[in-house]
Amino acid sequence: MTSRIEWLRATLVASSLALFMINPVLADSSVSADTAPAEFKVTDFLLDNGMEVVVIPDHRAPIVTHMVWYKIGSADEPPGKSGIAHFFEHLMFKATAHHKAGEFDRAVSDIGGSNNAFTSYDYTAFHETVAPSALELMMSFEADRMRNLILTDDVIKTERDVILEERRSRIDNNPQAVLDEEVDATLWQNQPYRIPVIGWMQEMEQLNRTDAIAFYNKYYRPNNAVLIVAGDVEPETVKALAEKTYGKVARGPDLPPRVRPVEPEQNTKRTVTLSDPRVSVPSFSTQWVVPSYHTAKAGEAEALDLLAEILGDGNRSRLYQALIVKQGIASNAGAYFQGTMLDDTNFTVYAAPRGDARLADVEAAVDAEVARIASDGVTPDELEKAKDRYVRSMIFARDKQDSMANIYGSTLATGGTVQDVQQWPDRIRKVTTDEVKAVAARYLVLSRATTGYLLPQQQAGN
Repeated sequence: MTSRIEWLRATLVASSLALFMINPVLADSSVSADTAPAEFKVTDFLLDNGMEVVVIPDHRAPIVTHMVWYKIGSADEPPGKSGIAHFFEHLMFKATAHHKAGEFDRAVSDIGGSNNAFTSYDYTAFHETVAPSALELMMSFEADRMRNLILTDDVIKTERDVILEERRSRIDNNPQAVLDEEVDATLWQNQPYRIPVIGWMQEMEQLNRTDAIAFYNKYYRPNNAVLIVAGDVEPETVKALAEKTYGKVARGPDLPPRVRPVEPEQNTKRTVTLSDPRVSVPSFSTQWVVPSYHTAKAGEAEALDLLAEILGDGNRSRLYQALIVKQGIASNAGAYFQGTMLDDTNFTVYAAPRGDARLADVEAAVDAEVARIASDGVTPDELEKAKDRYVRSMIFARDKQDSMANIYGSTLATGGTVQDVQQWPDRIRKVTTDEVKAVAARYLVLSRATTGYLLPQQQAGN
């Protein structure tokens, strides 16, 4: 199972495009989703039990990506039960009333496929990539474990030990991961994003069978799930197979809206410092609370995406050109915006010094670039080139059907729609230089930022 840290790192660059990697014919904003050729047309429908299904045809290779997204993540966990969402992701690979533990994995391996799962703040997803002929088998296995898991005390204890060791190896043994947790807990004063996806150790140790069964019965239902099928398939075939497999699973009780604690107005600058002998090169990151695509006013999230692109995404960005190319004081520098979150999200800038450069000088240079955009804005040429890079990224992303499945799945699991994905190019094209300047000035205020410093041991107190 993929940890949250692996997932975030693997998708960090892609997260800026999280709503938007669409069919190449739709990258041209003059072509609408409704007029796209049939071979590229995305289809969505509901099963009678409330499960949403999205089919993304891609006939260039005889493979299919099958994903089930549950609208439950770590930010939905009951107080004191941190880590239960990730824990249950692990438990989904155990025995069911119809299949022994490991049988699903072996079935995927025997046909040369791949499978895995991941948990994030807002969703949990399970995925397989196989030949189209195996799609019905994958659906059958997933539909079975949606409701038929056998959870004994021995199963719970064994897998709880696994997640505890995962936390020790991936978080507690990694200074950057430890700092990331502390920064999150400081950035978020009220929203549950302040709690790590993997959970706090002392709460993970107490997770039990009663917790797991209650969680399973509440959230693992077809009416709380989205099925994404991308690849060499036809919508009619997928619908028939989905009705034959998932359609047999009984609808669960309707869940209340996912209303979470709201972040209060932030009006202080906060810093978090970790010094560790395992760190050889110091670094820093500065974060702000900003709206996501789900919470932003019209046009703001698109402007934040383009701001991140111009400020710090790639070697054409302002931070790269200023700190690495011209001044030569940074070994890396960048920015990113995690737009696909159910609640407000974060905008981040980061950098590390090069050679004899001081971390304080690198941070000052990053702050200066942020302030320059907030005061002077961006040029029309910068903005148009940023938009063009996004469109090209969408076209290239179409070459990976799992990217398509991830984009649609993460969007629908965080309150978006298929139409949101398809209409995004038009919205991004409409962003103006004034809007980019406005979001920089409104949200990237240094007196309301949270900065994390990762330092070698000898720099403690500097």
